[in-house]
Formats: sequence, structure tokens, C-alpha cells
Amino acid sequence: MFIKICGITTADDALLATALGADAVGFVLAPSSRQIAPPRVQEIVRLLPPGVLTVGVFRNEAPQRVAEIVNRCGLKAAQLHGRESISDTQLIREKVPAVIKAFPGGSAALAMADRYGADMVLVDSDNPGSGQVFDWSLAEGAPGGIRLIMAGGLTPENVAMAIAKVRPWGVDVSTGVELSPGRKDPARLRAFINAVRETEPPHPDPADQELGGQEPDEDAPYDWQEERFQ
Repeated sequence: MFIKICGITTADDALLATALGADAVGFVLAPSSRQIAPPRVQEIVRLLPPGVLTVGVFRNEAPQRVAEIVNRCGLKAAQLHGRESISDTQLIREKVPAVIKAFPGGSAALAMADRYGADMVLVDSDNPGSGQVFDWSLAEGAPGGIRLIMAGGLTPENVAMAIAKVRPWGVDVSTGVELSPGRKDPARLRAFINAVRETEPPHPDPADQELGGQEPDEDAPYDWQEERFQ
């Protein structure tokens, strides 16, 4: 299960998240209580292991500006969290390594998410960053065959339920693991990642394979690191 920790504002939190097993960290570059300046993002990104997916979060920003900031900061992905059009999203995707396109749960545009050309699709509440939980069944409007990331009010206490309900490819959290906006709580961060990992089926024992155990599940989570970022 892909895990993204968003709203990172300090090197300590970024390093802790990755040390605990997060696959991705997100930096909010749009107006927000968690907004961080591009030069600081660049400094933090340089400290992180190369296998971590570093994501810049934008909202209704000009495509050229998004591409310029992502590439200047050394980020590996742009997350578009506004009303970006299909054409703008596709244009940004041509200029950056990867794109995550966000949609509010229940949005009419969610049904057309596969047309945007994004690598991943994120479903959030109507008020991103608020910590508000939305009706998870609204994520069912997403087309099949996409890498769906669940966000919106996830916490260590409810993330297992969200995964069981939606069966997403990944999860994204910010408020649910914070002490205050932009400052992560180490205990809650660890608890969240552990709760997600506990939902995953155990890896098959090689000895079981030799004894005629089942073959690995072909529908196992997509390995983004192997395909795009090694």
C-alpha cells in the first residue's frame, strides 16, 4: 500500500516519515497554513533518500509555473489540487516526472479522471487539509483501472476502515498525524503507518512456495519505484 505524508514543513518531519516507511512526502506550495517556500523545499528534498517520491502540491497554478517549481526544487511529482483542466493537467504531465490529480469525493469530474493523463488520482474532501472525513462511498465514482489514493480526514484510528471500504492503491494523510498545522506528531505518524501496513497481506514464505503454496497475487499494489523512479 502506497503511503503519502502531506503537509511537510520541516526536514525532521520529512526524514522521520521516510524512516518510518512512508513512500512519499508532500509539500504544500499553494496558499495554506502548511505552505512552504520553494527554496526550503529544495533544501529538504536534498536530504531525502532517492527512493522517496517527493510531491509539490499546487492549486489552480499556471502549468508553466508548476513545471518550473517542480523541476527547480528537484521534486518527482506535482499534485494538482484545484480545478485544473484536462488540457492543463496533460501539459504539466509533459514537463514533470509524474502527476497526481486530486478530485473532491462525489465530483462529476471524478468519473472522467482517467482522461487527465495523471499517474495517480487522489480523492479528498471538499475542504482539503481540514481533517474532515467525507462519505468514502463517494470515491466509488472513480473509473476503474487507475491508481486511486484516498485522503480526507484519515487518522490512525480510521485508516484501516477506509482501506477496507474503498480498497485504494494508496492513502494520503496530513491533519490526522499532526500536533499542529505543519508539525507532525511522531507517535501518530508511526501509528498511522503501522495501521496501514497491518492491512496488507503477509508476503508468502519461500518455503510455502516450494510446498505448493499459492502464487503471488497478480493484483498486488503497483510498484511505482521500480517502474518510474529507480
